Amino acid sequence: MRVATLDDDQDQLELTKYTLKAIGHECHTFTTGKELTRQLSRDNFDLIILDWNLPDTSGPEVVKWVRTYVKERVPILFLTVRDDEAAIVEGLSSGADDFMVKPMRIGELTARVSALLRRVYPKQTAGEKKWGIYYFNAATCTVEIDNEPIVLKQKEFELALFLFRNMGRLLSRQYLLDSLWTATNPTGTDLMSRSLDTHISRVRNLLRLRPENGYKLSSVYGQGYRLETLVDEAQEQS
Repeated sequence: MRVATLDDDQDQLELTKYTLKAIGHECHTFTTGKELTRQLSRDNFDLIILDWNLPDTSGPEVVKWVRTYVKERVPILFLTVRDDEAAIVEGLSSGADDFMVKPMRIGELTARVSALLRRVYPKQTAGEKKWGIYYFNAATCTVEIDNEPIVLKQKEFELALFLFRNMGRLLSRQYLLDSLWTATNPTGTDLMSRSLDTHISRVRNLLRLRPENGYKLSSVYGQGYRLETLVDEAQEQS
């Protein structure tokens, strides 16, 4: 999962980043509210952890901005020295999902982050999943369209399943690259960006993601990609 952490204390940011990395998450750090909101305008995160006292704004104001301008319901956790009841009430009332008091305890942060992510992003427990006429079998990495098997390469299957599991969500290019590829250097990033475009095009064509089949995979200029369903939600999944 991709986590955004906002704090003006660099040591705190490094400790939070180290803790999240140790449990398998990718952490992006920010020191001002303006930096974070600018990034949220063009990128996706699965969780936001933020301090209350910031150099250019306050934590509750950032939370209110997120709830107003970010379409997806991203979970938000306060991590702050504020421990009075009034602050906790204000923080949660502004739209945050949880509240944790500094000094940070690694075990508690791990438990709270894991609980929030489980609640918002429940794991697909079954190895098989069906959306309309599309049937995915994660165990065999196969896709069928109306019982017709479609041959996909491993990365194409992963991308297709990821898009369906994030139905209706605008996924930034960087979010897709970080989630499905490993971008570790500037040279590789350009190469993988081109690879992403190629994979998107192949998935769209191979899975016939067109309105007549009930689904549409669209490119949103300057932002990313979105897979949308055009069928009734009650019929979409089984």
